[in-house]
Amino acid sequence: MASTLRDKNQKSAVSKSDAVYRTLKRAILDQALAAGTKLPEDSIGERLGVSRTIVRQALARLNGEGLIELRPHKGACVAQPSLEDARHIFAVRQSLETLVVDTLIGKLTPQQIRQLEAHVEAEDAARTNNTSASIQLAGEFHVLLARLTENDVLLRYVTELVSRSSLILSLYGRPHSPDCAVSEHRELIAALDKGEREQACSLMRHHIDAITTRALLKGNSEKDFPDLLAAYAREEGL
Repeated sequence: MASTLRDKNQKSAVSKSDAVYRTLKRAILDQALAAGTKLPEDSIGERLGVSRTIVRQALARLNGEGLIELRPHKGACVAQPSLEDARHIFAVRQSLETLVVDTLIGKLTPQQIRQLEAHVEAEDAARTNNTSASIQLAGEFHVLLARLTENDVLLRYVTELVSRSSLILSLYGRPHSPDCAVSEHRELIAALDKGEREQACSLMRHHIDAITTRALLKGNSEKDFPDLLAAYAREEGL
């Protein structure tokens, strides 16, 4: 009985930690939390109704993805990558995602092609009335491609780079147009479906290059920190 109760409590803590992680990640990638914003464990815990331990676990995951910085004796804050960091990250991402495409050529099943097409249809549906969801789905498309390689190392690095790229674009540019993302993703799926290795790799390189070069500087939000998290927290059930 005690063991069952302990297991339930552990699962509940993990579930809450995941929800806090998703809440903060979305707030960062949606640019609601600006670069350099302090992330005090006590304030976040109080706002989201969880313990500091659970908040600390979520912050550790975000730190691992490069979305926040954990500074000794100063606490956490949203990361502030430099333009040089941005160039390095996009260069590595272009190489890794070209490798993803090269790995998938001739290996995707009809069911996996349909899975990719369904994902892009969801992108297309979201772009007219939910820009935030459309941008998130566009990034998740790249993560899905990496997952289909069944290479866990490749998946881990692509996932991290996609997250870092979204943060960089929030600082120094604008996320790529949903229209462009949808059309470019569809072209890539078609090349993968036909087994056109050279075309697929070329499309991916062009796609990442296009994301890199679409720039538009913007200002930061001035909203109150607790208010910024409220909407995200509600969607995560906190």
